[in-house]
Amino acid sequence: MTKQAEDQTPRNKFASEIGRKASRRARARRRDPTSSVWFGLGTFGMVGWSIAIPTVIGVLVGAWLETRVPAAFSWRLTLLTVGLVIGCLNAWYWVSKERASIGQDTDDDDE
Repeated sequence: MTKQAEDQTPRNKFASEIGRKASRRARARRRDPTSSVWFGLGTFGMVGWSIAIPTVIGVLVGAWLETRVPAAFSWRLTLLTVGLVIGCLNAWYWVSKERASIGQDTDDDDE
């Protein structure tokens, strides 16, 4: 086999991969050309609110507990941390769910 023939095989694989991805992107744009921008903004907002709401609730409950239950530690900081962790887990769940949905859609397009 010549050097040129050896180089063509990886190049052909690369070119076919690029072509396949480009056609998948074109099909997605034909379906709904505005969905990518709105989908991105919606996901960004959903992730932000899914973190912010539990964090704020944690701070508010912590402030209420500080007036009712005296403790050697700060209820606000403790519940802020708990709310932040819950919010991050919630955001992670939704993002992974959307990623799986996108992956499933692209797998369906390949068939």
